[in-house]
Amino acid sequence: MRFIAIDVETANADMASICSIGVAAFENGALASEWYSLIDPDDFFDPVNISIHGISERDVQGAPTFRNAASEIDRFLGGHVVVTHTHFDRVAMHQAAGRWSITAPSCTWLDSARVARRTWAECARSGYGLANVCKMIGYTFEHHNALEDAKAAGHVMLAAMLESGLDLDAMQRRVLQPIDPSSSGAASITRDGNPDGLFAGEVIVFTGALEIPRREAADLAASVGCTVTNSVTKKTTMLVVGDMDVTRLAGHGKSSKHRKAEGLVSAGQPLRIIRETDFKELVALG
Repeated sequence: MRFIAIDVETANADMASICSIGVAAFENGALASEWYSLIDPDDFFDPVNISIHGISERDVQGAPTFRNAASEIDRFLGGHVVVTHTHFDRVAMHQAAGRWSITAPSCTWLDSARVARRTWAECARSGYGLANVCKMIGYTFEHHNALEDAKAAGHVMLAAMLESGLDLDAMQRRVLQPIDPSSSGAASITRDGNPDGLFAGEVIVFTGALEIPRREAADLAASVGCTVTNSVTKKTTMLVVGDMDVTRLAGHGKSSKHRKAEGLVSAGQPLRIIRETDFKELVALG
């Protein structure tokens, strides 16, 4: 497992005015290498920005411009999953590339703030800033230094994967799901099953973070005969649980649907609880 974390600082309110960049490469759960450079933004330095990061026009004299540093940046980022905390740094990279008329690095961007919001319940709605999340996980760093912030974002990713049990690929899928996937779009997910389908008569309910959209899952279930409903009842015969929801949803325990289904099973109801992966196999058979 390898990913790259980056952070930038800017000279002024223009996101293209990058004046420093930090890059931290993580491999197999640990920091593997790092790189830092001041960048000459060829632009003015706003006193407000200087007060945040401490970099002034004098500091960047003789430093490479973003254009001159582009090949080194691409050497680190190109073809990798690149982590930033919030969208700011990703946008800044694209804005700077546009300003200098060069191609932005070709990589897969992953926002560690979105990861944190889906991993820890206390970060779901607020408190997902880099400093607060690092305080929560016990990681100390010097904020507003680009390399320090990049390493901090990387450690947030490591902590989130450890907490959630998700690997890098699964985490990329998880950030595309709602913060609490168990409550997303439930009102619209009902279908009548194909009466000629192999599983005609089955009554199915979905819960958790599915890799495919709920509507698509419902359409697949209906095509093989399943009646799709929103709630677990005494008529339910199958509950499909997202693979990423083995024990938790956005930092919570099993969903209410999952718990209710387990209660019905304990009471003797013939109800199967299966993973999304197994559901897809059943559909393939139908």
